[in-house]
Amino acid sequence: MSNRCLNSSTMPAEDPLNLLSIAATKLHSWWVGCTYPFAYKGRNLCMHRTVRLSRRIAPGIGYGNNVIIRNHAWINTFDLEGPEDIKIRIDDSCVINAQCVISAKNNIHLKRGVMLSACSLVMDHNHAYEDTHRLIQDQGLTEGGKIIIEEGCWIGHGAAIVCGRGVLVLGRNSVVAANALVTKSFPPHSVIVGNPARLARQYDPEQGMWVGPTGRRVVAAEAS
Repeated sequence: MSNRCLNSSTMPAEDPLNLLSIAATKLHSWWVGCTYPFAYKGRNLCMHRTVRLSRRIAPGIGYGNNVIIRNHAWINTFDLEGPEDIKIRIDDSCVINAQCVISAKNNIHLKRGVMLSACSLVMDHNHAYEDTHRLIQDQGLTEGGKIIIEEGCWIGHGAAIVCGRGVLVLGRNSVVAANALVTKSFPPHSVIVGNPARLARQYDPEQGMWVGPTGRRVVAAEAS
């Protein structure tokens, strides 16, 4: 099992009760990795024992090496149509922090090194609500789309990435600010803020600097 599950256990004067929790996480990670029928699986999974994940939907999920899924996260998919219907792909070295939700009706792909901060949401569909004569919970789900979060992206605390239709792509090494609501695609090296989300600044490789939406050079304080 990867030392990434140990976190601060290598520090001196660790609380003995914390070591018990770490051991329980390692054991649970091993058990899930060995017994759940994932579409594919890498090495060194670190999954907290409180993660909500059904064995029934495991064939629709695949993960790479050194993936961390922290406490009370919920990984969910449904309507699997066979062994080739992989709806959630989590690539190498992704970190899904506490109380995150990933819910896939169609397809969600977290590429290498994506970090989801605590309480963030990634969902490729939504609840239908157009019929005003029926309860929303009785109207089912929208058709939804597909979400691709490219390598190295950082999703801030409480941010929501929701795709109503088509394909939503977050370009590599982008940052989504805390509590932002993202419903459309953004290019690589973007800093994305607000509800609804907007582009605060972006790295321009041709100019070798960070620029705002108008192409003018900006610094971090101006982008907030």
